[in-house]
Amino acid sequence: MSRQADFRETVPATDLLAPLESGCRALDLAFTDYQYQRLAVFVNLLHKWNKAYNLTAVRDPRQMVSRHILDSLSVAPHLSGERIVDVGTGGGMPGIPLAITFPERHFTLLDSNGKKTRFLFQAKQELMLDNVTIVHSRVESWQPEQAFDGVISRAYASLLDMTVGCKHLLRPDGKFFAMKGIFPQSELREVEKHYIVVASHQLVVPGLEGERWLLVMRSREER
Repeated sequence: MSRQADFRETVPATDLLAPLESGCRALDLAFTDYQYQRLAVFVNLLHKWNKAYNLTAVRDPRQMVSRHILDSLSVAPHLSGERIVDVGTGGGMPGIPLAITFPERHFTLLDSNGKKTRFLFQAKQELMLDNVTIVHSRVESWQPEQAFDGVISRAYASLLDMTVGCKHLLRPDGKFFAMKGIFPQSELREVEKHYIVVASHQLVVPGLEGERWLLVMRSREER
């Protein structure tokens, strides 16, 4: 089969809607039919563009539901702020699922990979996400006109890298939302002088094994 044929493959939405709906119920999230349909369309977009653009190592769109969509949505109950930047968003996780969840909030998706940001522009257009801005830049080179209420990322190797690399993006009272695997105790020691953990949430993602955590941090400096 040619690359072009692979690129055009789609999975019937009915095959994706059932695991999406059951997974969101397990996360205690209530969506409209339109939101579920947008999430299914996004999975198909990831699947179609993946072979050409290398967006994710996950090849099965049904596995994308749990490993990318539900994993992204697991942080939704704990997110705060009206303007959020997703740094190192890659294929748009968690930013696009969260933008579908919260149409009243604005999400900026930042990545330095040109292929991935081209995919994100296409996804924004096809999903009609007016609350999403795409930025193609290295984080240290980008100076936003307005600082953000929150920085979220699944991509950073360490909390120190995240806080040092992204602190210029945050408002003085802004928060970091760090998605991690095992609880990063040693990483916390590296940043505890300058940052305090406001909350730590152990996440249970339907269909995934292993630990998942969300750490919410803010600066120790006086405001």
